[in-house]
Amino acid sequence: MKKLSLIFGFILLALAGKAQTVPYDTVPYVLDYHSHRIALFKKEPMTQGKIIFLGNSITEFGDWKKRLKDPTIINRGIAGDITFGVLGRLDEVITHQPSKLFIEIGINDISKNIPDTVVIENILAIVRRVEGGSPTTQIFVQSILPTNNSVKTEFPDAMNKGEHIIMVNTQLSQCAKKMGFTFIDLFTKFLDKDGKLDVRYTVDGLHPNAAGYRLWVQVLKEGKYL
Repeated sequence: MKKLSLIFGFILLALAGKAQTVPYDTVPYVLDYHSHRIALFKKEPMTQGKIIFLGNSITEFGDWKKRLKDPTIINRGIAGDITFGVLGRLDEVITHQPSKLFIEIGINDISKNIPDTVVIENILAIVRRVEGGSPTTQIFVQSILPTNNSVKTEFPDAMNKGEHIIMVNTQLSQCAKKMGFTFIDLFTKFLDKDGKLDVRYTVDGLHPNAAGYRLWVQVLKEGKYL
């Protein structure tokens, strides 16, 4: 929790000091932390043919090795990341030639008011890049999770944007068969009766809690994606 609070603090400082000078911002929320994580990735031993989870803080905080009881899993989540950030660091992921790649990205783009069409095209560009650079990799694009503004949150920019989340998820789902990747619907699994992120599964209306990650793992196992 200390690490989580520290990262959230960096994000809030970045939000407070950022001046919006273009229609939308293409820089990850916490650029220093983003660079720090990439530097750590480069220091890790090179392994190939493993499972990689790729995304933002929702992926980073997943502790996938422990939850899936697989010490070889590689976590490439970076808190505050957006689709532009993932595209910029994708070569490092491709060098690992992963057996399976689980992508979950987009809510921070939506928070920055990046157009849905841009978010969708960036995620599809990620898929195409991986297909070209690591053709044996099974690619799984996981839906953007819902949010819940009734929970005390430090991320108001991500709230009340359900229509954008649904638009991106719908388009990705429709592109999956045509492009040859697998779309995993997490969104509906996390919904409550009011169409929001179920409070049972979240710590702050945005990020999953332990129960949320257990549900996520359950979805992956029941779908036989692992």
